[in-house]
Amino acid sequence: MIDYNFKTKVVGVDIRIDRTACGVVNIRGEILSRDEFATIDYPDISDFVTKLADSIVAVAQDSGGFEDIRSVGISTPSGNVHSGCIENSPNFPWKGIVPLAAMLRDRLGLAVIIDNNANVIAMAEHAFGAAHGMKDFILVNLGSGTGSCIYSKGMIHQGTHGFAGELGHTTYIPGGRPCGCGKRGCLEGYTAIKGVLQTAREVMEESDAPSLMRTVQQLTVQMISEFCNKGDELAIEVMRRTGHALGMALANYATIINPEAIILAGVVAKAGKWLVEPANEVFEAHVFKNMQGKVKILTSNYDDKEINVLGASVLAWGVKEYSLFI
Repeated sequence: MIDYNFKTKVVGVDIRIDRTACGVVNIRGEILSRDEFATIDYPDISDFVTKLADSIVAVAQDSGGFEDIRSVGISTPSGNVHSGCIENSPNFPWKGIVPLAAMLRDRLGLAVIIDNNANVIAMAEHAFGAAHGMKDFILVNLGSGTGSCIYSKGMIHQGTHGFAGELGHTTYIPGGRPCGCGKRGCLEGYTAIKGVLQTAREVMEESDAPSLMRTVQQLTVQMISEFCNKGDELAIEVMRRTGHALGMALANYATIINPEAIILAGVVAKAGKWLVEPANEVFEAHVFKNMQGKVKILTSNYDDKEINVLGASVLAWGVKEYSLFI
């Protein structure tokens, strides 16, 4: 069979709690056009899907035409590749089971595939980044939540129901901070954005020492990282405690999985050495002895706004092609 209609572009979609971005990506991994809008402006899922479909059509037209698009890949927290749904997200306004892939396919007439954002970031790192050439690694995404991906023998381990890698919902402190999932003491409550900010409040309440963190009304993780660079002792303590929680979790994780490397991505990971050095210290002290000094802890070099779109494009190439316009 001769096929003259081979399509060389896909759309990668990155859905986050605060914003949603989509971009047309060609077969070389180049982002040709991009758009984004505020996720929180669309608390009704039907309105959100309509806005997303319009945004995808717009970027497709900007990059040469909608007819050149092969498929759409979506990166989202709580995304399940088996069902094509966002399932019981603790952070989105859309509760329960949201059949996002089917809803968007009906609007666009194109193949749509969805997966958890940690898995999608791992795809990007494997194809273009720090994990290039690796077959066994763990990707940990530290953003609005704490998610992870297990890359084993060159493939993502999804688990029986597609929920493998939910590191953020393992217990760090029994009966500890409340989590959006309904449990208490989850790791996410100490290593994701809200958890880091809660730690910052606790550190400031425990001490009268001066801190740049006290001078701002709307403290962010990025600000805490900047204050660390300026030598702010309380900000450094916030990241030390965050790194301790993360390092302990990673030591347990690595002891079970035995990866070549652990790659840290997301906003919290951008703290760099202030997070990674205390995490590595705790990691080496608690990982199985035979693995000490053998598991690399790396941070993603990608811009936070770029990596999910690229990973979603990798995801899109893997779905069977479908179009109402062939």
